[in-house]
Amino acid sequence: MANDIRICDKCKHMRVKTMLPKIIHLAPDAEVKVGCKSYCGPCARRAFIFINGRYVTAPTEDEALEKAAKYIK
Repeated sequence: MANDIRICDKCKHMRVKTMLPKIIHLAPDAEVKVGCKSYCGPCARRAFIFINGRYVTAPTEDEALEKAAKYIK
């Protein structure tokens, strides 16, 4: 079963251009969807990744990736 990973293209704390390659490297079989996740309150304050049904937040995109790694199948 592929991983379901979603990131927001409007988030002020992440850049899709740099984040997408890192996610693909971390989970090559992942289905990555890019678009607004209607998570604007927390999204305005921290970087976040929606992975396999969980929101993972952190101050930076690299820290968010570290936290998300444990939820990859």
